[in-house]
Amino acid sequence: MKNKLLNYLNHRNAPLPKGPWMMYQRWENLLCMHIPADAAKLISHIPKELELDLYGGEAWISIFPFKVNKLQLRGLPRFPYFHEFLELNVRTYVKYKNVPGIYFFSLDAEKIMPVIGARLGTLPYYKAKMNAEEINGWTEYYSRRQLQRGKKPYFKGRYRPVSKQELSISGTLDYWLFERYYLFNTVRGNIVSVGIHHLPWKPAKAAVTYETDALNSLLPGEITGETIKAYYVESLDVLFWPPEIIRETKKDS
Repeated sequence: MKNKLLNYLNHRNAPLPKGPWMMYQRWENLLCMHIPADAAKLISHIPKELELDLYGGEAWISIFPFKVNKLQLRGLPRFPYFHEFLELNVRTYVKYKNVPGIYFFSLDAEKIMPVIGARLGTLPYYKAKMNAEEINGWTEYYSRRQLQRGKKPYFKGRYRPVSKQELSISGTLDYWLFERYYLFNTVRGNIVSVGIHHLPWKPAKAAVTYETDALNSLLPGEITGETIKAYYVESLDVLFWPPEIIRETKKDS
């Protein structure tokens, strides 16, 4: 099933990564909250080596609570206990050499081993106390970051789908927000990319309620906002490639 995903490439807006994929995950029960942000305030929170991507002159931040399931490294069996866990990520949208991608401000996970492994792969993961329950058709979701000095960002809310799932149309804001196949970060001045692959997103509109202070605690710096667009995605099968250094900045002589 995993390799069959590679039979479907026409929807991609970026080239497939080179070499074999490294890891498979299934993302389940996703809430996708999209928040417009002032580009002038946001740009200072992304590495200068990356270009902040805009849609119609506006920047966006997104918050995704969901469950990771069936995590498996290529050629190895699933690790008991660690193959499923809750995750919440906070992202914005960037480009590098005109390739659209994602820059993560943070990724919270409920189990420590995925956190350690992802940090070795250059992604900013944090251990969090997390819980998700299905109650009367709603997903009740809670996350509070641990092992961090000072404020502990958290999320508390509930969500459910309220429409049928539909593919996003190319050229629309929804397509721009969802269809991205590279994760970008920098490590000691080096740009690092992680390539991913999946079928096109197929979101449904979502009803969501949340604590405003909780949502704003997750946003970078002093930026605040509220969800303008909210979607629900039942599941998505995702392949990951190993991190790759794609550019080294010039050192001072």
